Amino acid sequence: MPWRALTLRVDRAAADAFSDALLEAGAQSVAVEMDGAVVALIALDQDSSALIDAAAHSAGISTPPYSSELVQDQDWVRASQAQFAPVLIGARLWIGPSWHAAPPGRIDVRIDPGLAFGTGTHPSTKLVLAYLERTIRGGERVLDYGCGSGILAIAAAKLGAAHVDGVDVDSQAVQTALANASANGVDLHATLPDALVAADYDLVVSNILAQPLIVLAPLLAARGRRIALSGILDEQAEEVMNAYRPWYDIEITANEERWVLLAGARR
Repeated sequence: MPWRALTLRVDRAAADAFSDALLEAGAQSVAVEMDGAVVALIALDQDSSALIDAAAHSAGISTPPYSSELVQDQDWVRASQAQFAPVLIGARLWIGPSWHAAPPGRIDVRIDPGLAFGTGTHPSTKLVLAYLERTIRGGERVLDYGCGSGILAIAAAKLGAAHVDGVDVDSQAVQTALANASANGVDLHATLPDALVAADYDLVVSNILAQPLIVLAPLLAARGRRIALSGILDEQAEEVMNAYRPWYDIEITANEERWVLLAGARR
């Protein structure tokens, strides 16, 4: 059965929200390519312009320019797989989907694209992965708050963390994280927020968005001796750091494109 593939150009910061809006508007599948383009698969009888207009309105952006082409099922499978190329992180980590082979000598974290955020290609995810690769030395207790696909938690476990917990507000993400952890052969305790027991962690990581991170500051600060935060645009960094400064000496430690990583240690 042929489909219609729409390739749309939007600001990278809006790509995730726009992707969700396309799915809500009726797209069958959506992927964000490595270069930031959003590719949506729709049925031939769907109105492309109406769907894009509705999604743009929902995401709060202007209707973007797009191109359209017909694809066959098998063509789409190959194209989708090609978008998720492996990523090398630092000297130790390799992040990639199950249909790629990891190079020798690398710690491999295998994440296939799915319903939960986190395949390793987004700059905010890469920033935290690089932080974990630099700082995890073995034996740590780690909390990944907003775990999505579980990629950060799984990477921490594979790098040597002794105990890793994950939390997400989305029950589907919790199940996806657990399934991904099992596929990677690591032990992950993933729950909804209400089920997280009180505990002190050597490191808390959270890759969500600036405003939720500000709201969560007292909760995360009560749990982590060290903290690493991402999902933050450079112009949002100061406001987020101010929210955590009552507990942490915190600063921007890395950036990629317009995204930053904030890291700090408890006073």
